[in-house]
Amino acid sequence: MTNAQAFLKVCKEFGSFDRFLWSFVDGKPVKNRWRTIAEIPASTELSDRVSSELKKRGFRFVGTTIIYSHLQAVGVVNDHVVGCFRYNQV
Repeated sequence: MTNAQAFLKVCKEFGSFDRFLWSFVDGKPVKNRWRTIAEIPASTELSDRVSSELKKRGFRFVGTTIIYSHLQAVGVVNDHVVGCFRYNQV
């Protein structure tokens, strides 16, 4: 199965890939309180769970670090440091 095929299956089951991702956090973004960039991890328990679930569903190249970056990019995880002007905006 290709990632595209697996993606379509997830969309059919959940209504959208967005809903699938947000289901891991009950629809509420994770707002971390890092003080420095050095504190931000490359992966977390959340990205481990999402990565594992995607692999079970036939996705490939979805390691925990890649997934953590994706969760940050789409707003599921807010990893702006607390001193960043965008921290409270997102």
